[in-house]
Amino acid sequence: MTNTMQSEYRNLPLDALTESPNNPRKNFDEAGLNELAESIKAQGILAPLVVRPVDHHFEIVAGARRYRAAQRAGLETAPVRIVELTDAQALETSIVENLQRRDVHPLDEAQGFAALMRLEEPKYTIEMISAKCGKSPVYVTARLRLTELAAPVAETFAKDEIGVGHALLLAKLQPAQQEEALAACYQEQYTNGAGKPKRILLPVRHLQQWIEHNILLELATAPFSKENAALVPEAGSCVDCPKRTGHNVLLFEGIAPQHDSCSDPKCWAMKVDAHVKQAIAAKPRLVQISTAYGAAKADSPVLPRNKYVEVRTDKPANQKQRDWPEYKTCKFTTEAIVTEGSEKGELRRICANLDCLIHHARKQRPASDAAFKAEQEKRRREEAIAQTTGLRVLKAIGDAVPIRLMKRDLLFTAERLAAALDERRIAILLRLHSVGKANGAADAPAKLFASFLRKADEGTLGRVLVEVAVLQSAHSTTDAAKALHEAAEFYKVDVAAITSKVKQEFAAKEKVKETKKAAPKPAAKAAKRAAAA
Repeated sequence: MTNTMQSEYRNLPLDALTESPNNPRKNFDEAGLNELAESIKAQGILAPLVVRPVDHHFEIVAGARRYRAAQRAGLETAPVRIVELTDAQALETSIVENLQRRDVHPLDEAQGFAALMRLEEPKYTIEMISAKCGKSPVYVTARLRLTELAAPVAETFAKDEIGVGHALLLAKLQPAQQEEALAACYQEQYTNGAGKPKRILLPVRHLQQWIEHNILLELATAPFSKENAALVPEAGSCVDCPKRTGHNVLLFEGIAPQHDSCSDPKCWAMKVDAHVKQAIAAKPRLVQISTAYGAAKADSPVLPRNKYVEVRTDKPANQKQRDWPEYKTCKFTTEAIVTEGSEKGELRRICANLDCLIHHARKQRPASDAAFKAEQEKRRREEAIAQTTGLRVLKAIGDAVPIRLMKRDLLFTAERLAAALDERRIAILLRLHSVGKANGAADAPAKLFASFLRKADEGTLGRVLVEVAVLQSAHSTTDAAKALHEAAEFYKVDVAAITSKVKQEFAAKEKVKETKKAAPKPAAKAAKRAAAA
């Protein structure tokens, strides 16, 4: 072919044209092709195809869709513009031309950008592609990431079963998390009389929140050094990690913008484990503790929650807290590291000596100590008021919970959340919902609560989810008060009014109790009457 053929317009037979194997468009909508074919029958091909001479035929650089529609319309020739292009120029022209079409699939777009990035000469960068295509670097980066979608996710996206917004969010994750997050894109909805549930695609915002709460891990809370590249050599430092939202800003734009987070839970877990091993190796006398609920494992060196008292390092909020054991130190106070539980890897100060009169006073003080008894009675009364107030607040919060999910979804979530609760918290929920009282049931708390959940309606299950969330987030007395306060604030519950009412009720009960104590006993009354006679 000679240079005189550059930018030459002519009609060519369709059988002289071939589609380019490098065409980024791989998906052709059948209905759209038929519609275009009908338009071509009526008006012809309005925009010439761009082709280049290759060997003894002409390769279509731009216009594969018009070419296929022309075949369906029964045309024998098509108007073309013949240009001399290198492979790189042809690929670039094809991608730019396709970007101007509304119906190009984002996956095709992504493959086109990736093909440009793979070229050796010229060597393309994201910025160069951005300038050529008139798109922002963020747009090009996000599209390129679509090529890393896990196969099931890419297949779902190609079928348009999720939107481009969902796909872009999923592509930000590691392959191991993509399929799990894909399931979070949907909600199954049952209708009366329908055997199979209807799958509803949830908004992109729902998926974003799910990722932020279930996948991303805030680096500010990491117990390990983020700068230490030797902690897990194959992972390297967090500082330059492309899986860190604060480092790879183009990729993670819009995801947890207020936090610098890790998007690879597996790598995070490896670093936490390595950090724990290094800390114990450096300080063999470091006590290992668990913050999880449940019985301790046999022959485990890890102390369960009920075998130690954490000595808090933060300042008490008021005078009352200054007297609490957890805000005091003793000669038995020692360093510990959490090796089991959600706070794994964190260092704590604890007292694990049961002979300590400061942190384990209840086990040491004699029962005959009147002052101690009075103090215990006062503390029990305060705890009773606080517990009753907490129950009332939790009930008011539950009353404010709207019904949103289907019963099947609510039950599924409630059962699994409840399974993580200890017996004390389950007992609180049983008491809150008056379960086991009316029929005098004596079954185990977990069994009673499971039975209650299966019989509950949607509204009850919805409020149970919020109640469980509040209870689960309360790891200590202070945490419990904070959790209740935050939930009450969210659901606009008047805590002050409830507290005042509970105190009035307790005062009334104490007054009745004192009145009964002061009243003369029946025997004394009879003796008086006999003496008078």
